[in-house]
Amino acid sequence: MTELILDVHDLSIDYRTPRGQLKALRNVNMTIPKGKIVGIVGESGCGKSTLISAIINLMASNAEVSNGGVKFLQDELFELSKKQMQAIRGDKLSIVFQDPMTSLNPVVSIGDQMTDIQYRDKVSKKEKTAKAIKMLDRVGIPDPESRLAQFPHEFSGGMLQRIAIAMALLVEPDLLIADEPTTALDATLEVQIIYRLKELQASQGCSILFISHHLGVIAELCDEVVVMYSGEVVEKGSVRDIFHHASHPYTQKLLKCDPAAIKQKTKDLPTILGSLPDLIEVPKGCIFADRCDSASALCLEQKPKAVQINESHVANCHLLDEAGAMYA
Repeated sequence: MTELILDVHDLSIDYRTPRGQLKALRNVNMTIPKGKIVGIVGESGCGKSTLISAIINLMASNAEVSNGGVKFLQDELFELSKKQMQAIRGDKLSIVFQDPMTSLNPVVSIGDQMTDIQYRDKVSKKEKTAKAIKMLDRVGIPDPESRLAQFPHEFSGGMLQRIAIAMALLVEPDLLIADEPTTALDATLEVQIIYRLKELQASQGCSILFISHHLGVIAELCDEVVVMYSGEVVEKGSVRDIFHHASHPYTQKLLKCDPAAIKQKTKDLPTILGSLPDLIEVPKGCIFADRCDSASALCLEQKPKAVQINESHVANCHLLDEAGAMYA
């Protein structure tokens, strides 16, 4: 069996609000195998941020885990103490945020930040500095030794994101979470960051959880894809499964909205009509039924079960028969 780095099992998370319990995540199941890059894709509000906060066990004060859990390596994270979780974060588990300007300290030099993050290592500051220089060189920062004395405002956005990746990988984590790290970058820098991540992942052997709105980035970087909609996983499979054999109506519509898929000139970009459902009063049927062109009475009344289309491909849809083929 493939060794799993992360196993999110039947996870449900609610937020307490003045209107009642907002069911942000409902029965989410996903895994990240060792040495693989898994992408999560979905509209804003699909639950990606809540899932990340659950994985690093840093949830909002009004969040409650109503079901399930997160297993990282051999540990059930919700059963660990605060001190035990602190020992895991920044060591076995690292994260790169979307905006490096807010994740890096503006009044501390890059060199000091990169040596400080190695506080667990019982080696000299000289050795920590040498390790920092080597990692900056690996992510493509020119003249890394002299750059250590500089501050974040002296770097471009692309270089700051490379530095953030270098800091996250400096501790050689088992799992790197990349939370939309290329969203604020132009297309050229985006491609460079993707290839740097691929190279570093291959050389270090870590697993990556990559969150993005950009379908092209997901297709280029990831081995497996998880599609989320309104707090639920509606489809998951290999990159080929999702991009060539999408089986859930939401995934199909999402792929059609990718500007790269547009073949003819148009003034209007494709959109998914309708809006996200109210997660305080969650529909009892399929969560996507109100926006689905193929929805039936069954879809409105009963939640679909997961259908195994092939060994790696699963989709939750009433339109799928037991063999995983779409009904005509």
